[in-house]
Amino acid sequence: MNFPKIIFSLFLIVAVNNIAAQDLSIYAAVNKNKILIGEPLELTISMHFFPDATVSFVPIDSIEHFELLENPVFDTSQENDGIYIKAIYKLTSFDSGHWVIPAFALSPGAKTDTIPVDVVFSDFDPNRDYHDIKDIIEVKPKKKTPWWWFAAGGALLLLLALIYFLRKKKAIITKKENPVISLNAYEEAMMELDELQRSKPDPKTFHSKLAGTFRLYVYRKKGILSLQKTTDDLVLQLKGLDISKEQFDKLAQALRLGDFVKFAKYIPTNEDDMNCFNSILESIKLIEQSGS
Repeated sequence: MNFPKIIFSLFLIVAVNNIAAQDLSIYAAVNKNKILIGEPLELTISMHFFPDATVSFVPIDSIEHFELLENPVFDTSQENDGIYIKAIYKLTSFDSGHWVIPAFALSPGAKTDTIPVDVVFSDFDPNRDYHDIKDIIEVKPKKKTPWWWFAAGGALLLLLALIYFLRKKKAIITKKENPVISLNAYEEAMMELDELQRSKPDPKTFHSKLAGTFRLYVYRKKGILSLQKTTDDLVLQLKGLDISKEQFDKLAQALRLGDFVKFAKYIPTNEDDMNCFNSILESIKLIEQSGS
């Protein structure tokens, strides 16, 4: 047997798997590992991957021994190093015991750890000693408190209330000056396209971000699993959209051209870039106008 060749082959397999795993990551965490029966529990799942990566994450609709209290909240963003998705699930349980939230997979090589959670009736400690009933303690007559103590206490309370009011008012003003803006799928897509048009990156980055913005939009708006599909698979899924055949052909051509550019098979002209941008922009507008 040729042991050096076998060892070298195993090294290549491990190296390729490690490189591929760096493109994908998924983490899961809870805000507490012990809850009372019926007490809310937050499960946060954070994912990171590139637009052209193959992922297999399936949205969670049930977890054994736990119940979903409301629909999950998704927070998505696209950066230079890929797509970030954070999903927050609010759970509870009415089954007492030691349960384990299972691992969730983004790909065969990217999985979360299992998470143990204890569900209990109360924090009663059976080892604590019982207290005997004590005799009635005679209450001694209270000494009269000087009136000026009450005046000083009232003045102190008034001062504390004034300080609290002023600080709260300042906090409200600061909060109004820095509002947190939550964007829907369409608003986020328009903002990403505007930023892409103003930044004018290199052709490969331009087409990668252009396709990624569209994939993220149809995922949030239509629930199409576009983030884990090849371009050809995505085009097949998009045939059900309420847009004209002419616009659909332009959209498909823009997505396929983006693949050629990303994989260095074609160098686009400025006209190609503009046509692809306008096709993606017009398609998003038409999908938005067609409703949910």
